[in-house]
Amino acid sequence: MTFKEIQHHAKAEWEAFANSEKPRIYVGTATCGRSSGALDVLNRIHAEIEQRAIDAHVIEVGCIGCCDAEPLVDIAKRGRPRICYSHVTPEIVPQLVTDYIVNDNPRPDLALCTIGQGEIDGIPNLFALPMFKPQVRIALRNCGYIDPGNINHYIANGGYSGLFKALKMTPEEIIGEIGKSGLRGRGGAGFPTATKWRFCHDAPGTEKYIICNADEGDPGAFMNRSLLESDPHFVLEGMLIGAYAIGATSGYIYCRAEYPLALERLRIALNRMQDYGLLGDNILGSNFSFHIEIEEGAGAFVCGEETAMIRSLEGKRGMPYARPPFPATSGLRGKPTNINNVETWANVSAILQKSGEWFAGYGTERSKGTKTFALAGKVVRTGLIEVPMGIALRQIVYDIGGGIPDGKEFKAVQTGGPSGGCLPASTLDIPVDYEHLAAAGSIMGSGGMIVADSETCMVDLARYFLSFTQAESCGECVLCREGTMQMLEILTDITGGSGKPGDIDLLLELCEAVKSGSLCALGGTAPNPVLTTIRYFREEYEAHVNEKRCPARVCKNLISFYILPEKCAGCLICMRNCPVDAITGGKRMIHVIDQHKCIKCGICLDVCPSRFNAVAKVSGEQPLTPEDPIPVGSWGKTS
Repeated sequence: MTFKEIQHHAKAEWEAFANSEKPRIYVGTATCGRSSGALDVLNRIHAEIEQRAIDAHVIEVGCIGCCDAEPLVDIAKRGRPRICYSHVTPEIVPQLVTDYIVNDNPRPDLALCTIGQGEIDGIPNLFALPMFKPQVRIALRNCGYIDPGNINHYIANGGYSGLFKALKMTPEEIIGEIGKSGLRGRGGAGFPTATKWRFCHDAPGTEKYIICNADEGDPGAFMNRSLLESDPHFVLEGMLIGAYAIGATSGYIYCRAEYPLALERLRIALNRMQDYGLLGDNILGSNFSFHIEIEEGAGAFVCGEETAMIRSLEGKRGMPYARPPFPATSGLRGKPTNINNVETWANVSAILQKSGEWFAGYGTERSKGTKTFALAGKVVRTGLIEVPMGIALRQIVYDIGGGIPDGKEFKAVQTGGPSGGCLPASTLDIPVDYEHLAAAGSIMGSGGMIVADSETCMVDLARYFLSFTQAESCGECVLCREGTMQMLEILTDITGGSGKPGDIDLLLELCEAVKSGSLCALGGTAPNPVLTTIRYFREEYEAHVNEKRCPARVCKNLISFYILPEKCAGCLICMRNCPVDAITGGKRMIHVIDQHKCIKCGICLDVCPSRFNAVAKVSGEQPLTPEDPIPVGSWGKTS
């Protein structure tokens, strides 16, 4: 079939589906939905409509972004807006079927929003919600809307029109269009995509490779996974366009094996592409041939670095190698190779479907377009978001994220994953783009964004992130291997109460050595959490070292739990819940915590009834025996 015939067929199917007399039920079954019980909800929906003999379309879709509201179920009836219901459980399903599908009561009390065109009284539109109002969805525009396993859904909504357009252009014209867009690599480095493509296009040789970097390994990051689970064709179309532009005939998707659903949906998508002549030899009747293979990674964080990924694809140990030569001229198997990450390829599709000027209309002068972020941590609304470059951090944390839960204070936000920096409240008004984040000591990274509240210890947070990068170091560079280990030992001493004068300055010295002496970006950016927490929260380091006190009352060796005699009612609740029997006392008698037995788990504080509030968490005091008096002046330091 020609592309026009494919497009006509897909649009006919889509219109018949959208205008069907049957109700349409959409269930979000991406990983976030599944972890919240979406598959149980899906099974209950099938059972309910079968029992009632209701003829309905039931479709699995991906993640729309509001992961904290999962499981999500949308219901659409002919002539009515599509309504999204949040926190759906199997027990709620019969209500939705009876009240809306059967009796036409949309249940505004259970609804989150409407999606797409049209409104219903009492139910806001998706983009009227605070979380979505500031967003501009380009890479994520189909996520949660279409069936990722149905190629016709993608094609009917503009899919592969960018490829069809590209096949009528010269490679130079395509690269020029990407250049007009100002697109920079979304994998972390932010290198101009068009420049990277031009290097590979101009490299001599007839055998060239395209690689999609889907080796997302940052703690708290799930942008690539969600995109592949929700709209794999957007990424695959971008790869085809890039391959045609640089002259590649083979491509690889390097995706970690821990993403089984993403891999499953990728394989389905590749099979459907071959059925339509969109992959393989003489694509859409042209002289362009391109083949894609999936390579499952073993989960090594360092393989996100492009030269380590190339070695892994070659069957070698994933370790970076020195550049030059750069992969654009000598990469996989010594051939010119272009590597971009999942989000970059998705943006390529959008640019060719629309235009470079359209994409460049978003963002800032040097950071064009939008950026996806996995918003996580101590924030009210967590999830997957996409915002224009240049948006303020404050707008992301407070307008989109809803601020800090339980009325606590904002303390910091870490951008860029474990290699990023921790930025304090004084930086909340900086624009989120490559230049401003770098000036503040952080990085854009692939898009992880973790919010910390006032109860977070910044020294312990730096220790946590450094423990990750140290464990993931391939060990090739002495300074990365030994330097990060030495830094981690110092941070462990500080948080453990055995920090020494001079440790902070030694950390700074080690940070600079590791940054300058590491071969790849893992070592070059691993010190960022330490550098930024010392830069912005040095007083916390000094309290740990000089006063043996953790201001956030997090570090176990620097805190103690006591029972306040004037508040203890002798209810026995804390004693019954203590896992190590460290609490003694009879019924209606004042209880005492044995400091030698106490493991600092905090269960006593959690279970003590709020009407008593008899357990105190103290920082900065020496451990006591049960016979010792509670230290005078400690009450001002309790939680």
